[in-house]
Amino acid sequence: MKNRQKIVKSIFFAYLILSYLVCLSLARGDLGSSSSYLRVRVEDKKQYTQVLFSSDQKISSFVEQSGNYLLIHLRLPRNSRFIKEPFTSQIVKSIGWAKSEETFLVTLQVKGAKYKHETYSLDDPPRLILNIYPSEGSSIVTPESSPNTSVSPLAPEGPPPEARRSLSSAIRTIVIDPGHGGTESGAQGKLGSLEKDITLDISFKLKEIVSRNMAYRVILTREEDLDVPLDTRAAIANNNRADLFVSIHVNSSFRPHAHGSEVFFLSLNATDEEARRLAYLENNSSELESKIADPENEEDIKMILWDMAQTAYLKQSSLLAESIQRELNALLSTANRGIKQAPFKVLTGVACPAVLVEVAFISNQEEERKLLTEEFQTKVAEAIFRGIQDFLRAYSPHSNS
Repeated sequence: MKNRQKIVKSIFFAYLILSYLVCLSLARGDLGSSSSYLRVRVEDKKQYTQVLFSSDQKISSFVEQSGNYLLIHLRLPRNSRFIKEPFTSQIVKSIGWAKSEETFLVTLQVKGAKYKHETYSLDDPPRLILNIYPSEGSSIVTPESSPNTSVSPLAPEGPPPEARRSLSSAIRTIVIDPGHGGTESGAQGKLGSLEKDITLDISFKLKEIVSRNMAYRVILTREEDLDVPLDTRAAIANNNRADLFVSIHVNSSFRPHAHGSEVFFLSLNATDEEARRLAYLENNSSELESKIADPENEEDIKMILWDMAQTAYLKQSSLLAESIQRELNALLSTANRGIKQAPFKVLTGVACPAVLVEVAFISNQEEERKLLTEEFQTKVAEAIFRGIQDFLRAYSPHSNS
């Protein structure tokens, strides 16, 4: 009995000490960083709707429009809290969000695809103001009058001229992602070749061809044998406002005679069992643990990734995949295994048309020998380039679908 009382006393005093340390940390500001926030407020004005983003941190942002979606990228501390005020709006249908290491990604769905928008920033306090205007002929109905149409001191009616931002950019960007790297070797062939080395070689060749023939800036997610987390690869594309994202891989199969190329675009559901297995193998890296800070956010995160990748860019990604697949088949005389859909993590969250190219089977010794040659790697890079070029000629990723 005495021992039990001693244990209870020890637990009680430990609790008191822990409570004291937590209070002391808060008082000294050690945990103060968790108080950072991003607040979103939606308000219908007389002829437009205003979305106000406010924070206690400086807001760096850019906005993309695709159909009836607006994608807002904001650089804020990862531990910032997301506060979405309840709203009803004639123009804004829904708001979803997700976090990565450096970026808050907010997706805003508009009721109808015919609209215009403008953004401007103010610094004291930090705010981003997004105004959405229905176009003529739009089915969006704006309120004729509203009791909330008075000017808010936090959200001016119009942007000062010096604060207006151009949403178009003269620089077009293609991000090439050499699969795997560092401790993540990827698939290995029987001759000892590693997927991470082959994908880097092909990516360098593709970058050189694109840079030489097109007025595009080309960025590689890695330029040496380094570990690059999957979400960081997507962040590189988004932070550089990529127009296209192409992830380079080599395939592997338990069937030794499997051969040919495959091009994938994102879907939460795989096209077939083999595509599902391949996605699992590509995704199964050491850094793949869930990084959702708050379990309550999981549904919002699923919603934004689906909306962004599937609804906004599904058509473009499918056409890009078809174009690259066609060129690989023609130039390399490899079997047409067709374009497929699978839940590849590296494509999740990329805010532009994005595909994953499995150029050949490293598990097939004949194709592995080809993959190790400069000639074959160059032909692969040329085929992917031709596919990109054909896609850009036929379909601009900046046009709304």
